[in-house]
Amino acid sequence: MRNKAVLEVCAFHIDSCIIAERCGALRVELCDNPIEGGTTPSYGTIKQVREKISIKLYPLLRPRSGNYFYSDEEFDILKDDIEICKQLGCDGISVGVSKINAEIDTERLKRIVEWAGPMGVTCNRVFDCSPDPFKALEDIIDCGCERVLTSGQKSTANDAAYLLKQLVQQADGRIIIMPGAGVNSSNILNLKNASGAMEFHSSARKIAPNPVTYINKEVSDYGNVYIADETEVKAMIDALNN
Repeated sequence: MRNKAVLEVCAFHIDSCIIAERCGALRVELCDNPIEGGTTPSYGTIKQVREKISIKLYPLLRPRSGNYFYSDEEFDILKDDIEICKQLGCDGISVGVSKINAEIDTERLKRIVEWAGPMGVTCNRVFDCSPDPFKALEDIIDCGCERVLTSGQKSTANDAAYLLKQLVQQADGRIIIMPGAGVNSSNILNLKNASGAMEFHSSARKIAPNPVTYINKEVSDYGNVYIADETEVKAMIDALNN
C-alpha cells in the first residue's frame, strides 16, 4: 500500500484529464455519461486521452447504465473493450459484474482480470450494490483486483466513514480501498483521517459554459458538458499533501 495519499480524478471530458495531470493527480478514471453514473468512453476518446496525458489511465468499462448484471452479449462487449484498452496503452480498467442477486460474479470477474493482464483492475461501485460488503470485499480480493472504488454503500463516502474504516481494516494491505462519491476539498482530509484510506476518487466536476451563440430553447436534449474544476482538484491534492 502507498504511504502517500493520492487522488484519482473521474473525468468525463478530455480537458478534465489534462487538468488532473496538471494538478498532480495520480490517475484518471475516464468515463462517458455522467448523468447515469458513467459508461464506457469511446475508442476515439480513450485514444486521444492516452496521447495527451502520461499519468495512469483507467477507462470505465460499463456497456450501459443501470445494474451490473450483464447478458452474454454485454459480457462479450466488455471483453472487446478490454482488448481495445490494452491496444491503446491504458494502465488499467475500472469494471464490475454482479450475479442476479447483486453479489459479485466471481467467475466473470476472474475472467476479466485474466483478460486485462497486465493492466490493473479496479472493481467499481458494483461493490456498493452488493448485499454484504464484507463478503463482497473477500470475493473481489480473491478475483485479483487491485482496488475497490466505494462510497461505503451510502450516497456519499462522507456518510460512510465507519464502514470505510472497517473495510480498510479488513483489507489489511491485500487490496486498496478507494472512497469516492461526494469527495471534495471540504471533507477529504476528515475522510482520510476517519477511514484510514490512502486513495480517493472525485470528479470535482462543474458545468462548462456553452460557447454556442444560438440555443433553441424548445429543444430539451442539449445536456451539459462537465469538466473538472481545477481549483477544486488542486485543493483536494493540497489537503492530502498537507
